[in-house]
Amino acid sequence: MTYISKLMIPLFVLFVIVYGLKKKVFIYDTFLEGAKEGLITAFNIFPSIIAMVFAINIFLNSNILNIIFQFLTPFLNIFNIPLNILPMAFIRPISGTASLAIMNDIFLKFGPDSLVGRIASVLQGCTDTTIYVLALYFGSVKITKTRHALSTGLFADFIGIIASFIIVYFFF
Repeated sequence: MTYISKLMIPLFVLFVIVYGLKKKVFIYDTFLEGAKEGLITAFNIFPSIIAMVFAINIFLNSNILNIIFQFLTPFLNIFNIPLNILPMAFIRPISGTASLAIMNDIFLKFGPDSLVGRIASVLQGCTDTTIYVLALYFGSVKITKTRHALSTGLFADFIGIIASFIIVYFFF
């Protein structure tokens, strides 16, 4: 299986070249046009990415999450929700990579088959990186008025977080 997976990308490239030759496309020129468009796109979204990374770092270093966790602890204890899942639940709408790192830490500390590990797995699938999507995609096409996109996306993430708790408690 490892051998087949190593062959997939070269075979795909070969397929594209053969298909391009069959359709009589100037493959190299088309590749250069695509590379040029890719660089222009990367250049256009770079400020949005820098702004998002800067805002995430300010948020994470402000210690506001610890204040929120202390406030929510009594409520979560009533419903038997593990406190270790809170950092992932709050970071997931902001950064997918950071939430994956938190999930990895949960797996290492508690195991993937633990209650917290299962909640983390389902939470990863039930939510999206809303702020990342808005910053990157809306920023790349110069949309400045997001209207209801942020509130709707964060509400969907909130419902996904609640659903992940319910699903894990119901099925496991």
